[in-house]
Amino acid sequence: MSMTPMSQIKTLLQGERILLVGGAGFIGHNLALDLRTLGVEVMVADNLMINSLIDVLYSTKISPVQRALYLNFLIDRFDLMREANVEFRNVDARSMVDLGRAFDEFQPTKVVHLSAIASAVDAGKDPGLCFDLQLNTLRNILELCRPAASKVNQVMELSSSTVYGDFEGDSVDENTRPRPHGIYSNTKYMGERLIRTYAHQHNLGITIIRPSALYGERCVSRRVSQVFIENALSGKPLLLEGGGDGKLDFTYIKDLINGMIRTLAYYKERGSTQTFNITFGNARSIAELAGVIRQVVPDAILEERPRALDKPIRGTLSIERASREIGFKPEWPLETGYLQYCQWYKREWERAERMAARGL
Repeated sequence: MSMTPMSQIKTLLQGERILLVGGAGFIGHNLALDLRTLGVEVMVADNLMINSLIDVLYSTKISPVQRALYLNFLIDRFDLMREANVEFRNVDARSMVDLGRAFDEFQPTKVVHLSAIASAVDAGKDPGLCFDLQLNTLRNILELCRPAASKVNQVMELSSSTVYGDFEGDSVDENTRPRPHGIYSNTKYMGERLIRTYAHQHNLGITIIRPSALYGERCVSRRVSQVFIENALSGKPLLLEGGGDGKLDFTYIKDLINGMIRTLAYYKERGSTQTFNITFGNARSIAELAGVIRQVVPDAILEERPRALDKPIRGTLSIERASREIGFKPEWPLETGYLQYCQWYKREWERAERMAARGL
């Protein structure tokens, strides 16, 4: 399939009402904003437990500059969604009653499950909460959609590239057998199995998205791409394990959202299951990531460290299926996407420094 213009995608999504469960996070609010530009009715349901304004405000583990920075990011998310007329409900999706009220009120035609702990490290520290947020919320969505299968034409599950486990070669595709390790990737894969079961037994149309190494504006999840630019701006070293030769399929949030929207537009039919890698489709090294940072912060300090033995072996996620079936074509390589992000981050960091200096 060739690259379909957004004007056609807009036509395909006409009349859809899309509920984003856990949609106030990094991925969710960006998805909500881009769907609204296409005229789609969107409701975000979120309990604001992850990426919490209160947690940031009271944290003793971050500097005053980081506090101002993260608060700005989180408030900007809500300002942008409000200006775009995204509906918002403060809902705890772990409660069937709570989520059911939003579901009954909004009457969605599509539901996107985004509720999760964003960090595999944090998930490992609190496995019970990880299970709760990623699986109990999905169970409630599926149980609400099951009797409404004639009205809800698609449920989308945001999974993770971590379900593949250690890569045995340079790349994986959607037919590669998952071998997840740890609570985060296992709950993601359990979610995939659960949603497929509902598709087969209850005729739900479902789509599974596997992203990788995301970066982009207003993220506060402290992925490596964010930690590195922050360290550079604050004079801390960028630690290159094994000389920075480890590779990740870094993906700009704009590319992920483009792929997700195309998948929402091109779902096949009720009872069908689709799984897509939505990444840039070309793994790059951590050293290359650091090289982009040095274009923005020339005096960034690089320090080599021994490679951690427990770090997963990663690589490229093939996007051939997404290209063929939904016309997905990523547009933001590291040299342009990450550079733009770092330039933006530098401006936001300087803004936060001024605020912190004034005691704001």
